[in-house]
Amino acid sequence: MSNKKWGELEKSQWLAETSLEKNYKHDVLDRIFALPDSYRAEKYGQLSYDPQRYPLYALLSANWSAELPSALITAGVHGYETGGIYAALEFLETTAKDYAGKFNLVVVPCVSPWGYETNNRWNPYAVDPNRSFANEEAEESALLKQFVSTIAGKIAVHIDLHETTDRDKTVFRPALAARDGVECTNGDIPQGFYLVADEERPELDFQNAMNRSVEQVTPIAPLDEEGKILGEPAVSHGVILYPMQKLGLSGILTDAPYHSTTEIYPDGDWMTPESSIAGQIAAIRGGLDYVLDQKI
Repeated sequence: MSNKKWGELEKSQWLAETSLEKNYKHDVLDRIFALPDSYRAEKYGQLSYDPQRYPLYALLSANWSAELPSALITAGVHGYETGGIYAALEFLETTAKDYAGKFNLVVVPCVSPWGYETNNRWNPYAVDPNRSFANEEAEESALLKQFVSTIAGKIAVHIDLHETTDRDKTVFRPALAARDGVECTNGDIPQGFYLVADEERPELDFQNAMNRSVEQVTPIAPLDEEGKILGEPAVSHGVILYPMQKLGLSGILTDAPYHSTTEIYPDGDWMTPESSIAGQIAAIRGGLDYVLDQKI
């Protein structure tokens, strides 16, 4: 293995090896524009490297009320984590109506559409959007951050939908090590659902409520032999903490008192795409129901 970090040549070679595997317009935009008029589609930007192909949309409650708490649901920050994208769309199609008059909803189903189409974690410049919310190096992150800053009123809860897939281990960890010129550390992938909370505001009761909801439809990831999940000690059942600000993660998009990043393993023999999506939606429901109970 070379210890040399990638330069522009290596990044160009990596980009040349990517190809389109899915269709953002067909899979995401068409579903967005088929939603009922109880949601308002707002275009909050477009990606400069292909603006016609990659417009960016958020869905907002049409009947916005300053009297209600607001909830932000984001997905597809890593475009290849498709279960979160499909869960955000299915939530809008089937479940969000249960929260009408209880929350102002803001749902961003696919933050990184190029990553979605090419089955990639990074953007075309080999930059990880979910390490770029502090420095805004990724256009995807910068545009989302700008949009979120315009949302009226205070955001009470933010849930960001992610997955941890076999592709993490076989493709993206080796690519990350090569890009940065470091040795690849390739630990086991947690086999189930878990949550990543911000170490500065863990709100474990909130996280636990989400996991109790998820457990009804899909398993929570067990601890590994060292009592950890993805190399981090569990602070509660199926919950680990990350330094969101230090790492530039999506958790710093808002100062919402309640935040969580979901992770689910969709590739196990016991898992189906449908159950993975059901787990994500259950997490959203558990989180929103908990916040409603707090009467904030």
